[in-house]
Amino acid sequence: MALPEGSVAHQRFRALALAGTAVMLVHGAAAKADESVVETRHTLEAGDLRLDYAAHAGRLAIRDVETGNARGYMFYVAYRVPGDPGRPVAFIWNGGPGAPATILHFETAGPYRAEDGALAPNAHSWLSEMDLVFVDPIGTGFSRPARAEYGDEFYGTLGDIASATEFVRAWRLRNEALDSPIILAGESWGAIRVASVAYQLEERGIPVGALSLISGGSGLHAEDGDGVLIDALRVTGFARTAFHYGLSDPSVGETLDEVLNNAERWVRERYAPALARIDTLSSAERDAIAEELSDFIGIGADQISRESLVITTRAFRDTLLSDREATLGVFDMRLNTADPQAHTGAPSVREPILRYLRYRLNYRTDLPYIGLENWSVGYAPGGEIPRPPSARWNYATGPVTDEEYAAAVAEAIRRGDGPPRIGPPLPSTVDALELNPAIQVLIASGAYDSLANCAGIEELAARQSEPVRAAVTTRCYEGGHMMYRDAPVLDAFNADMRALARALR
Repeated sequence: MALPEGSVAHQRFRALALAGTAVMLVHGAAAKADESVVETRHTLEAGDLRLDYAAHAGRLAIRDVETGNARGYMFYVAYRVPGDPGRPVAFIWNGGPGAPATILHFETAGPYRAEDGALAPNAHSWLSEMDLVFVDPIGTGFSRPARAEYGDEFYGTLGDIASATEFVRAWRLRNEALDSPIILAGESWGAIRVASVAYQLEERGIPVGALSLISGGSGLHAEDGDGVLIDALRVTGFARTAFHYGLSDPSVGETLDEVLNNAERWVRERYAPALARIDTLSSAERDAIAEELSDFIGIGADQISRESLVITTRAFRDTLLSDREATLGVFDMRLNTADPQAHTGAPSVREPILRYLRYRLNYRTDLPYIGLENWSVGYAPGGEIPRPPSARWNYATGPVTDEEYAAAVAEAIRRGDGPPRIGPPLPSTVDALELNPAIQVLIASGAYDSLANCAGIEELAARQSEPVRAAVTTRCYEGGHMMYRDAPVLDAFNADMRALARALR
């Protein structure tokens, strides 16, 4: 909510915004320079949106609970609209693992958005309905471990989730936001992160209001026997892409809607039942299923294994356009290596973002911003450049042998549809809802994202208990992994996010 036009508070805030005032905030007498926060005042004017807001850029210490010593410093940018204490606050992460929050920050949610190679005021910013905290995990952006040997504490699934949970807890305390409803939003690996963070916060008695799981799965549980159908429904996404390239057989449909409806019906009535009894299928039955699958997905029946009758995501990307010596894009299958400009991605705004962080938000640091700048830009003792977090990541969620770890990684590479699953599943969306059924969950996917399974997620959501079904909304947008790069989807997705926040008021 904006300050009333003409009020004394508005006039003072406006004067600070125009003057570009920067204020250094230090939390507590014991805080060090590594934990300093810079506040600047701004006004967002775009379309019908006009907001006065404060931006906070700084690093928050992730401390050893026993000693109080910092193990790492996590950089964040927070945007807050004053005078409205009931506003939700959204904590926002991108994925990787090992990526900063710049994509969501500057392509959809923040007050400035990448347009035509520059940053422009964002009329669709989530700031209209919620305060925003963009968080860079340790080893990304300006976030760093306090000592080099502490890096491995953060560069793994368990440490990543634990440190993200601690960031939310500590930031709320430091910023007097204990009464603000919490939204956790994450894209790709970030969606996996926030679903588990929600559970950890609820366990600590910190209520979560909403989750936004963007292009990173659902955190919902499949019952025994459900997995065959849910995995098989991935074929509908392949059929969509084959139709996009004009490679599906005309017999399966003349329009996209016909193709999708026929593909889903076929998967339910023919394909999934066949996979469920694959060991008993005759050679003739296997040939028939392969021919039918070929018609939908545009890949020759002779390239479909009769043993498994399954095309993995990686095989689909590598095979569909093999006659053109091209592969499909991982994040958007409308892109391919033969015609990379067929569907453009975001413009390059590396330098404008770096200048914005360092000079517009006045966070004056000479640290390289990892994700937009490389480790090699800075000083490396002995000339040994650190390996990035993604190259050091430990995906294990429990004790496993080296052989088990290697086998899981190899299987993830073979399938090509997401990170390896190593060790027991962590508590996630369903587990958080068991602790707090009032959490609202938006599961957002892109229809052309090779890592997504829109139909499978919708089926999985439909199979949950009634309380979970009531809490969960699924969306499948006509886009890729970063679905908001398509202008119509940007409007729809951001409207869904704003609605999520309004529901918490």
